[in-house]
Amino acid sequence: MDTLTVGEVARESGASGSAIRFYERQGLIAASRTSGNQRRFGPDAACRVRVARVAQRIGLSVGEIRDLLAALPPEPSLADWQRLHAQLTVEAERRIAELHVALDDIRSGRRLCDL
Repeated sequence: MDTLTVGEVARESGASGSAIRFYERQGLIAASRTSGNQRRFGPDAACRVRVARVAQRIGLSVGEIRDLLAALPPEPSLADWQRLHAQLTVEAERRIAELHVALDDIRSGRRLCDL
């Protein structure tokens, strides 16, 4: 199995090296160590980081993202990634709908509070 360094995962995912180490500490990606104690990530690490970054932009917490990624098998198939894509799409649409309701409240002209 090909492994990737922190720099390679960062480059492939568009994240910084410090973000890669953060995601590892949070359990979103996992690394093994070489005999020289260097981190090595599996071939899907960059994909997991890209998913995590999108999920963060949607507004998911690190814990929610961890749960989503933990539901994937160790070697996800295309169908597994497609299911995750569908879950993120549904969640993003749900959150957008909630924001539209909040925006309607703001634009309604009703007083939001009496100070």
